[in-house]
Amino acid sequence: EGTGTIWLDDVNCAGDETILTECRARPWGDHNCNHGEDAGVECSGVAEPAPVRLVNGPNRCAGRVEVFHEQQWGTVCDDGWGTAEASIVCRQLGCGAVLSALGLAHFGQGSDPIWLDNVNCSGNEAALSECKAQPWGSHNCKHGEDAGVVCSDIPRIAPLRLMNGPNRCSGRV
Repeated sequence: EGTGTIWLDDVNCAGDETILTECRARPWGDHNCNHGEDAGVECSGVAEPAPVRLVNGPNRCAGRVEVFHEQQWGTVCDDGWGTAEASIVCRQLGCGAVLSALGLAHFGQGSDPIWLDNVNCSGNEAALSECKAQPWGSHNCKHGEDAGVVCSDIPRIAPLRLMNGPNRCSGRV
């Protein structure tokens, strides 16, 4: 229980507010409650993006998708797996554009936990773990449905320089 002035009562938020005072409530300081009704919040903190890797492929930019969660690598189920989801993996790894989004354990079956299922990315996420999905470890698939990716391995912004030209804006790439 807190002490002192009660500033907010009957607070009702829609969920798209950026600060608490944007929520509907009684006028500031007007209340019909006591400190036995004090509200509290416990935050989990800012979630770090889960690391991702590609294994069993010909290079670091192609293979079975694995994510690191709870100190262990695990696979991603291919339910709903497509170009949008695969492109996030390519972006997160700095592997350029997606060439293929593969399923049915194209790069072999994993043996670690199946961490993600029904992954659904909008395309704007910086990491696969930011996409919508079932809760971690909740799935209805087996490793025969492990997702895979083939990326171009050409970073979107490759370092380039022009040589032997008359000025800095022309020459041999």
